[in-house]
Amino acid sequence: MSVLTITSENFKEEVLDSKEVVLLDFWASWCGPCQMLSPVIDEVAEELSNVKVGKINVDEQEELARKYGIMTIPTLVVIKDGVEINRSAGVIPKESILNLVK
Repeated sequence: MSVLTITSENFKEEVLDSKEVVLLDFWASWCGPCQMLSPVIDEVAEELSNVKVGKINVDEQEELARKYGIMTIPTLVVIKDGVEINRSAGVIPKESILNLVK
């Protein structure tokens, strides 16, 4: 599955109302660690057909970043049935990302 760009406009439909587990990557274009993590997130999205993966640019979607209390980027948030079930801040290995969504 390809990575979705999540905005305040599609957040409810793509994340809160999703039947699948959703992995959200909160990032910014100027963030070096975010750039390092981005290709790993893309790989995870391709490998896991049962998980929806979305990226949220914190500069463009400040309201969503505030709603989830994002203080550090990159931050990964896992949502299931509209509720946060897991979170990780900073760059982590692919295996750890896969464990987050299990």
